[in-house]
Amino acid sequence: MDILTIIYIAIGIIIFWAVLSYNGFVRVRFRVHEALSDIEVQLKRRYDLIPNIVEAVKGYMAHERGVLEKVTSARAAVARGGNPVERAKAEDALSGTLKTLFAVAENYPQLKANENFLHLQNELTDTENKIQAARRFYNSVVLDLNSKINSFPSSIIAGAFGFTEEAFFETANKAEREPVKVTF
Repeated sequence: MDILTIIYIAIGIIIFWAVLSYNGFVRVRFRVHEALSDIEVQLKRRYDLIPNIVEAVKGYMAHERGVLEKVTSARAAVARGGNPVERAKAEDALSGTLKTLFAVAENYPQLKANENFLHLQNELTDTENKIQAARRFYNSVVLDLNSKINSFPSSIIAGAFGFTEEAFFETANKAEREPVKVTF
């Protein structure tokens, strides 16, 4: 084997490694997008449950109009969307208003016994659990991507092709990190 053959083999190995690294980054980036989409699906499910919950409690909580209006306006803020940071703040505000709604609902024994309300409560609890699982999956995939971006030698490929770190999903403050409590 002459020196030129060794150089060609070395170049071939480097190119093969670069292609594998690039494809690995693409795969992980798509997983990040998939995980974010999973969060969006669950948030939409929660968003769609809210009008039903408001309707279920409206007759029982006629003099608690302010709470219902806050839930409705928080839901509208989520619908307006915006950038991911604004959207996360709106989702956190919606979670807070739902906590308030269910806290006030505890004062209405007839409402707590209503089958429709109990079904919606269970659906919301299930949705909140799915949102939490989707957020954990997203953070796990982001960890994988960010680790690849910051690890040598894959950081060379990341820098060359413009792969950037993704932000972890975090809530705005400690109080909002608690799940929405909907037990009666």
